[in-house]
Amino acid sequence: MTDKGRQFVNTVLRLLIIIKMLKKFINFITFIDQPIKKKFMLFSTGVFFWFIVMFIISAAANMNINRRTYAIVNHMIPQDRVMQEITKNTETANLALYALAGVLLTATSLLIVFTISISKAIIKPVKSITRQIRSLWEGEVDFTQRIDISSKDEIGKLSEDFNILMERIHDLSTFKKIIEDDNNLEDVYFRLGKSFNEKIGLDAFVIYDVSSSLKKMKPVYPIIFNEKDISCSEEILHNCDLCKVKKTGRIISSIEYPDICNQFKQGFEKVHVCIPMIIGGQAEGVVQFLFDRKTNNSRKDKRIFKAEQYIKEALSVIEAKKLMNTLQESALKDSLTGLYNRRFLQEYTETLIAGVLRREKSVGLMMCDLDFFKQVNDLYGHNVGDNVLKETCEIIKKCIRSSDLVIRFGGEEFLVLMLDINGGETSQIADKIRETIEKTKIKVSDGIIKKTISIGISEFPTDAESFWQAIKFADVALYRAKDSGRNKVVRFTPDMSTEKGF
Repeated sequence: MTDKGRQFVNTVLRLLIIIKMLKKFINFITFIDQPIKKKFMLFSTGVFFWFIVMFIISAAANMNINRRTYAIVNHMIPQDRVMQEITKNTETANLALYALAGVLLTATSLLIVFTISISKAIIKPVKSITRQIRSLWEGEVDFTQRIDISSKDEIGKLSEDFNILMERIHDLSTFKKIIEDDNNLEDVYFRLGKSFNEKIGLDAFVIYDVSSSLKKMKPVYPIIFNEKDISCSEEILHNCDLCKVKKTGRIISSIEYPDICNQFKQGFEKVHVCIPMIIGGQAEGVVQFLFDRKTNNSRKDKRIFKAEQYIKEALSVIEAKKLMNTLQESALKDSLTGLYNRRFLQEYTETLIAGVLRREKSVGLMMCDLDFFKQVNDLYGHNVGDNVLKETCEIIKKCIRSSDLVIRFGGEEFLVLMLDINGGETSQIADKIRETIEKTKIKVSDGIIKKTISIGISEFPTDAESFWQAIKFADVALYRAKDSGRNKVVRFTPDMSTEKGF
């Protein structure tokens, strides 16, 4: 940079500094940063001061003129001396008049400057706040627009608080728009937890999702893998009615009432505030906040209040997501047995198979069909037939692992998917299912009935390159079991694919 360039930059910087200092000086002499009450008191005092000054100048001038006039009237002096004294008195009067005019001009100028400055400091932010409030109830508010803070008095504080309010409303509005676009309920809980942490500064809390139909509740944020790590009794996870918040639908706080909840673990070194997420008139979720006992109560209350605002914004979205989950589950599940149906298989096959192939494992497929099931409906009616199907479903689920899937494939047919199996495992489980059903006695009005089941087995990708082809192979093996006498487990072999009708 040249010397002229540096000189120009230095000049600009000096000018900016002078302007800044001048602005501070104007703010000082116009009382901009003073409280409003003090501002007007100083303003009134200033006006009174200048009136006193004008009165003193006027009185002094008048007294001086009177004194000189008295001297002229009461003393014998030559004529030329009289003219000289009159001239001096006139000059004195003129000086007094000039001084009075100067004081009046100064006072008027300061009065105008003070009035404009004070009015600007008050009227401008008040108009901005009024405009924002009007836009708010008209639904056209711009939450990103901020009010300029030109003073540090009550109006400045009001403007600052209003900006903070608009910022919080903007954060809540943005939060709701984001969670509305989330794909599932887990994402909503994740964002709610992140907001508690990042926006409010809460770091010790647990969000529980409640399933009223199953009487269960589970921690969904943060993910807790060990039930013993929660601050409440593990029993509430398996019976949500034991949770006082779920049962009453009210906020439960041990800050105001120590030991208010019997399910909160004794000896825990924190206090808790549990807030219900009320959906459809009942608690469909619970948020538990934990605080150190020494934490200031007013600080707790402020943070809890902010957290409640985020919970309220999330409730309608959580309700919508839960309803969608319910509808989706009802579309993917059989209403009689509660098992997944063929539509589930069609929608999630790719996901299931991709995981198995990635792990380089196999899937065992069992196609199960009750023997002579039509006779049950014909002899005992469809109600008994439904009970037999439910009983069969429960037996199959008890014989397999929790990671395996049972699908009602149609009528009295069930497809079992055993994920990540070892060689020969599918046949062992199939025999266990067959034997258990054969031994089971089902009560009916006329006594008891016993049923048997035929099972066909195949494995993917051992027996077929396509998953659906493997299902077909299991079905072929099932028909071989039926044709060879029923109540059997038949493993698919390549020679079966050459049979007529395949």
